[in-house]
Amino acid sequence: MKSKIETLKPNEFLESFMSFGSKRNDIFRQGYEDFYIARLQDLTEISKPPVPPVKAKTHSLIFLTSGVLTMKAGSEPIKIHENECIIIPEGKVFSHSEENFKEGEEGEGFICGFSDDFLIGQIGSRELLKSFEFLTVWGNPIIKLKNQSAKYLAQALVRMLDEYSTKGLQNKLILQSHLIATLCDINVDYRPLSSHKNKTAIELTNRFIELLHKNVKSIHQASSYASMLNISPNHLNKSIKLITQKSPSGWIKESIISEAKVLLFQTDLSIQEIAFELGFNDPSYFSRLYKKQEGLTPAHYRKMID
Repeated sequence: MKSKIETLKPNEFLESFMSFGSKRNDIFRQGYEDFYIARLQDLTEISKPPVPPVKAKTHSLIFLTSGVLTMKAGSEPIKIHENECIIIPEGKVFSHSEENFKEGEEGEGFICGFSDDFLIGQIGSRELLKSFEFLTVWGNPIIKLKNQSAKYLAQALVRMLDEYSTKGLQNKLILQSHLIATLCDINVDYRPLSSHKNKTAIELTNRFIELLHKNVKSIHQASSYASMLNISPNHLNKSIKLITQKSPSGWIKESIISEAKVLLFQTDLSIQEIAFELGFNDPSYFSRLYKKQEGLTPAHYRKMID
């Protein structure tokens, strides 16, 4: 039996969703587990939706120069247009359904995958990572770039693509320096999800989302997260609702369902085993929760994937 898989390694994702051929080999060169870059339209040729909910071990940056791209990050549907980016941080659940794909409306642009270790490399640091909120699970995945920023970003991506296409990862320092510059350009136009004036509530919300991301398989009670944050459940509820218009329990349920979908797709674990993996002692309660949230049972969802 296949054991639990928390995230798909790049090679596992590659084997699952990409057709074989020279174009795939050109995009995914030796070392692509740490860094790769391609034109989005080239990747589209070898990979068509659906991509069921999965996690990746690298950050993914998608920049559109034309067209439209629709997908899901976590449980939230997101859409970008020309001169906009989607950034899916490492470990965040994402998916792309056939319903979001329409012939003639495919987005064109660039896609770049990179690990924290590659970004840090020779000239970066852990402090550098903290500068880019969009690489966190609570960050805003959509960045709308001003015309000048979009121009600079496109130039940097073309330069990285040329370097990667001709020499692979032979000159990592060149790629790393351009990648850092690219993220700095994006950061100029980045806007947090909330512009609320209550900065304390925003910080608390971000900390809650990070804790939930790390503990969703074992902690399901909002009161437990309140205790971890050294505040009352009422304070937590008010703060999260103020910033996200959603309750902590709502966040918890959505996160459980996202994790369940990953396990239903990526593993051969039974529904009962998945329930236990997600911290439920009663598999029937897990199935009822799933059906209430999604309108179908976990078993039905798995059949749909198959």
